[in-house]
Amino acid sequence: MSAWLRDETPLSPAQSDTDERRTGRADIFRFLRDREEGRNHAARVTAAGAGWLASAAAYPRSTLALWEARPTAPAVLPCGTVFDVVNVDTIFGRRMLDRLWSEGPGSGPVALHRGRMLLFAAPGTAQRLPSLLDWEEWGDAVPPPLCHGTGDAVTIPPLTAREPTGARWVVAPDTRHPWLPGPEVMLWACVRAVRAASAADVRISIFPPADQDAKVYDVSRRR
Repeated sequence: MSAWLRDETPLSPAQSDTDERRTGRADIFRFLRDREEGRNHAARVTAAGAGWLASAAAYPRSTLALWEARPTAPAVLPCGTVFDVVNVDTIFGRRMLDRLWSEGPGSGPVALHRGRMLLFAAPGTAQRLPSLLDWEEWGDAVPPPLCHGTGDAVTIPPLTAREPTGARWVVAPDTRHPWLPGPEVMLWACVRAVRAASAADVRISIFPPADQDAKVYDVSRRR
């Protein structure tokens, strides 16, 4: 198991090649490290990000060993210590992401799994967010999220996705200490997503039905 310390203390290329030949297996974290340079990693798990995910498991090194053997397999990780997860409908989740990145502080890691969007949040968010939504004026309009915290576990996508349309990372973990939004930020994103959708519906409803055979252009987007 000491081989996994390579993620924290990288070996030289020559040492890595020698170790790979000796063990007879590929190092998935070496692969993740090699592809980090000069690329867009929004949806790519890095070696440091994989280490952060594994730290949530009861046996991190065993989890890393499993990922090395099966890098395209999903994994189940407990919530409540390293992160909580806010589980929402995919469409609503994308609206939340739009608000977080266009008007807010950005998001933590985000994954898609079985038609749901998993937004990773700070520990404690799962307990507080439902209460905040109950007190919020727009709370009733928010599709009820599934909040996973202490005592819960979630299935995360594999480190390397087999298909672009299956379970995958939208914003992949790329550091040992990723920023995670707390319950107040998640509440803000929920409310902004609902208000944005409501404003769009109102804007559209003031126009008469469009000719289905004619092209319609949204002139409100002109600058």
